[in-house]
Amino acid sequence: MHKLIILIEPPDDLLFFEKYWPFFLKQAEKMPGLVKEATIRVGKTVFGNFEISMIHELYFESLEDLQYAMGSSIGQAAGHLLQKITQGRMTLLAAEHREDHIENIRKYQKDDANP
Repeated sequence: MHKLIILIEPPDDLLFFEKYWPFFLKQAEKMPGLVKEATIRVGKTVFGNFEISMIHELYFESLEDLQYAMGSSIGQAAGHLLQKITQGRMTLLAAEHREDHIENIRKYQKDDANP
């Protein structure tokens, strides 16, 4: 599985952003090949200098599906709208997504904590 990760910096005009964010979602949710999405509202930066107020993830079965969706007319329109409502204060990342359950992870942990 691959995902498009959108890192959104704190907007200068929060009311403008909040008003138009649902329009972006409606557009992005029409992208071909979209499997699921997730929105994370960041409450606090614990460490680091990069301020992020929101992370939005769009999931696709493959990198090719993600690239096709971004290049589609719907994907392009969603991208333009995202640029407008964030005033360019965002970063896009394409990443492979893997998950594992803690029970499986623990099977491979060594008994001793220090190597």
